[in-house]
Order: sequence, then structure tokens, then C-alpha cells
Amino acid sequence: MPKELRLPILIGLLAITVRLIPGLRIVDDAYITYRYAVNVATGVGFVYNAGEYVLGTTTPLYTMLLALLGWPFQAEAYPTISVIVNAVADGIGVTILYLIGRKLFDRELPAVLLAVLWALAPKSVTFAVGGMETSVYITLMLATFALWLYERPVLASAVTGFALLTRPDALIWAGPLAVTMIVEAWQGRTDRPPLQRLPWAEFAAFMAVVTPWLVFSTLYFGSPLTNSVSAKSVAYILPPTQAAINMVQNFGTPFGAFRLYEQLPGGDLIGLGLFVIYLGLAGAGTIYLVRRDVRNVAIVVFPWLYAITFAVANPLIFRWYQSPPLPFYFLLLIAGVWWIAANISKSSTTAVRAVGVVGAVWIALTLYSWELAADHGPRRPAPDNAWFELELLYEEAARSIRDEIEPGETVAAADIGAVGWYTKAPLLDTLGLVSPESVAYYPIDEDILAGAAYAISPDLIFDEMPDYLITLEIYVRDGLLVDPRFPQHYAIRQVLATDIYGSDGMLIIERVDQ
Repeated sequence: MPKELRLPILIGLLAITVRLIPGLRIVDDAYITYRYAVNVATGVGFVYNAGEYVLGTTTPLYTMLLALLGWPFQAEAYPTISVIVNAVADGIGVTILYLIGRKLFDRELPAVLLAVLWALAPKSVTFAVGGMETSVYITLMLATFALWLYERPVLASAVTGFALLTRPDALIWAGPLAVTMIVEAWQGRTDRPPLQRLPWAEFAAFMAVVTPWLVFSTLYFGSPLTNSVSAKSVAYILPPTQAAINMVQNFGTPFGAFRLYEQLPGGDLIGLGLFVIYLGLAGAGTIYLVRRDVRNVAIVVFPWLYAITFAVANPLIFRWYQSPPLPFYFLLLIAGVWWIAANISKSSTTAVRAVGVVGAVWIALTLYSWELAADHGPRRPAPDNAWFELELLYEEAARSIRDEIEPGETVAAADIGAVGWYTKAPLLDTLGLVSPESVAYYPIDEDILAGAAYAISPDLIFDEMPDYLITLEIYVRDGLLVDPRFPQHYAIRQVLATDIYGSDGMLIIERVDQ
């Protein structure tokens, strides 16, 4: 093994290890991908419900990867397979991140700090052990930028295609990268005719990756666009600044340590102050890296553009949406410390020391964000935001009725992941991610919005008449439960105790008019 690769590979092994320690803590949306993958592997088709050709996943590449790797195994193995895939992906990712840092700083310590911070980051580990596609997506993004930095633009374009098939929000960073490629090619080929100055090889590499999926999905589903995007756009009614506030919180606490800030007097003000400090450091880092090499624009613009895009679009921010910009935000923060320290002291040695001291504090904050023994799920060390109590409740509810569901009977749910995975029944998705018929019932009336974004339309239930409904009580509190049609057709079969989201239990509702 080349000597220069030993250290990054060791950090990669650290990343793999810390993602295998917490055990499975599967996020609800991951179960949706598993069900698609199992149906692909078993010949049912690229569908969630058999015979319903609806694209309800935003990660076709990850789905196909799990289907390929899981094909020799039973369905029960898919969660474990996903966590192993994610751990390996993050191991590769932190190794690439080290190489990016080494290229940008030409120093060992900043590169090591960058890689170690991401290896231990709670918002990375949580979704690796949660079975989401986040790890694979971020690693593809890191690989793209590394290839760009090491002047392999054609390969970078091909990997961008794979990233786009893993997460559609890859467009946020793929666009600036494409513009940078076009500008560089145009300026570097002044001796050629105008059309030959464009980066056609890079474009061809990208299209060679994405075109097969575009053709297949258009023929198979009727559109390459996932149904979940249109469903979420009408189902979630949010305050206009909610996503912006979430982005401020995300960029103000990049290393976690939420419990620490909650315990300190004036924790909110401390968090706001840290956001201002981090924003200043990231701004300084941006200036430093762009001045060092204008090609770095394609990388440094991403965290800023990501935050602005989500703030303006204002979607419901799921926890895993917070992760993609963070490794690049870490890069900007480290670059900011480096540049400020170097300018003040006029010494690169002082800059290295400053990065070491500040980096030690950031690593300490990161480690504080871990619990030695999680209070639910596997009693192992885990990030304190690796919360999946709701998924455990849905699993318990689904298992309680699974053996009584007759062939052809339908189960309805607003959170369909664990319910669909453990019941294995046809699902009516009351939000419309995999059930397009539900979309027409949104936006929902304000007088039944006690359950906020996940409130269930009574009219949908009475029009579709599912045989079972598994839901938090708050989703149906001011709608279905007080509807005069409810006692005529349905009864509460069981209540599982919980106060999640202010709910008075999780309800298992059964149709009684058959």
C-alpha cells in the first residue's frame, strides 16, 4: 500500500466501524426503498404495490443497488445490507474527502481533520444506520468533486449522472459544476470553432448514465419524475420561513451537541451566536479557496446554494436533507480558520496550530453528540439524533395485524414505510407518495389540520375504504375521528401508548361494515 494512502484508509476504516456499532436504526422512508428493491429482485416489478406502476421513490439507483445485492437473500436481510452498503460508502467517502482536503490545503492536518469530522458526524452516521441513500449519494458527490479537482472532468460528469439517479437534489450542485466546466472549456479552447469549444465529451458521459433511466422510467411509469415530489408539494402546508429556520439551525450546529446547548442558559442565543461565527468562518473559507484556485468555485458554492434553494422552495425538511452540504461546510469552516490565522500571524505554522486547536473543539462537540447507550432500540453507542421510536411503534402496530390481513385487503397509513414493510399488504398512502389518487384530497381543510402536514383526509378514507388504518391519533384527531361516518364504517381496534408529536397514542383502526 502506498504510504500516502495509509492514513486516509485508516480514517475510512474508522468511518466504517462507527457505522456498524449502533446497530440497525432504520428510518421510515428507507423501508419504502426496501419494498421497491424486494419487488424488483423477486420479479414483481419496479413497483411498491403489485400492478401499480407508480414511481414513489426518489432514489432509483440505490433501489437497484439493493435489489442486486439483496437478490440472493430473503427480504429480511435488506435493512442489514443497506447499513453495510452505507458504512462502506462512507468509508470510501471520508477517504475521498481526505484527498480533497490534501489537494486544497496541501497540508496533512486540515485534510485529516476534515475526514475525521465527517467520519464521526452524527448527521452522517444517523442516516447510514438508518438505511437511507444519503451515504451513497454524498460519496458520489465527493467523488465527482475530487475528480474535478484532479482534472478528470469526463469521469466527474459520469459520476454526476449516478449521483442524480441517487438523489434529484444533485441538480443543486451539478448545475454550477456544469457551468464551471463550460467556462473552463470555452476559455481553454480559443483556437477551435465555437461549437468545438464546448465540453461535449463531458456532456456525453453524463447523458450516457442518465438516458437509460430516463427512457425506462418514461415508458414504465409514464414520467421520469417521482410522484412523491408532486404529492409533497400539495400535502404539506408550512409557514413560509420554516425551511429557512431549519437551514439556520443546521448551519449553526453542524457538529451536533444539541443537548449541550439545551442545558446551557440562553441556549438559543448561543446557537444563534455560533451560527453567526460559523457563517463568518465559512465566508472567509469561501474567499480563501476561490482565491487559491478559481476552479474551486464549483465546490465552495454548493453549501450556500443548497441552503438558499431549500429556504426559497420551503419544502418540509426531513432530517436527512440536512446532511449533504455538511462535508463541504466543514471544508469551508476549516479553510476559514486557516485563512484568518494565516493572515493574522503571517505564518502557515500558526495556521496549522489554529486548525488543530479549533478542530479538537469540533471533534469534542461531535463526540458529545453520541450516547454511550441509546435509550431505545439497540442499547449501543449511537448519535443522539438517531431517533426511530416512531418506526418501532409502526413496526409493533403492523406486526399486530399482519397475520389477520386477508389477501386483497388494504392497509392505509400516512407514514407508509414500516407499515408497508412489516404488513406486506397493499398500501393506501394517504399522502400520495405511492398512491396518486390521494393527491386530489390535498391541500386539506384547515379545520382538520391538528396533525399538521400529516393530517389525513376523511373523504379519502371513506372514498377508498381501506380495511385497516394505522396512524398517530393527532393525524385524525380533528378529522376522521369526529366525522359522523366514522362509527358506521370503522372502529378503533387497539391503541399503542405514545405522545409523539403531541399524539394521544397510535391507533389501529379496523373496518367493521364489511
